[in-house]
Amino acid sequence: MGMKIETAAIWKKHHSEIYFFILKKVKDEEATREIIQNAFLKIHQKIDTLKDSEKVRAWVFTIVRNEIANYYNLAIKTLQSPLNEISSTYDSYQDFCCFDRFVTNLPKPYKEVVHLVYLQGKTQGQAAEMMGISLANVKARIRRAKSLLIHNFNACCKFEINNEGKLIGDSNCSICN
Repeated sequence: MGMKIETAAIWKKHHSEIYFFILKKVKDEEATREIIQNAFLKIHQKIDTLKDSEKVRAWVFTIVRNEIANYYNLAIKTLQSPLNEISSTYDSYQDFCCFDRFVTNLPKPYKEVVHLVYLQGKTQGQAAEMMGISLANVKARIRRAKSLLIHNFNACCKFEINNEGKLIGDSNCSICN
């Protein structure tokens, strides 16, 4: 089993959870895509340092948290630096082919709950109140939304690590092209 397969396996198993974890922290979809790209680049580069396969998730989330911190540090530096110094870091990540569209195209009840909890930072309880539904219903909708996104993502975009170590989608994605 080569390194590519291992990174891809981590991607397949955890990308949706990681996406929502980052989105909840930064509340910005573009920033989330940039952070997840950087995190998976690091995961790919450092995967051979991972000794214990039982601890993959904890290891992955340590990297993700570091990338969120790096993003905030970069944002602070960028705000403090003159405009002409803003580097091309913002152009360096590859867009995740369909993620925004998948979120946008979620059935309304799921999209609404994802928006309240992950983009507006409401608690699940607050979302339940605002939507006039039970907390259990909110939790069920979030679970359903995530499983729809995972399904759409895996069906549409076959992700892999390219020769430069970048996470890329299938450029022949039939839906995107």
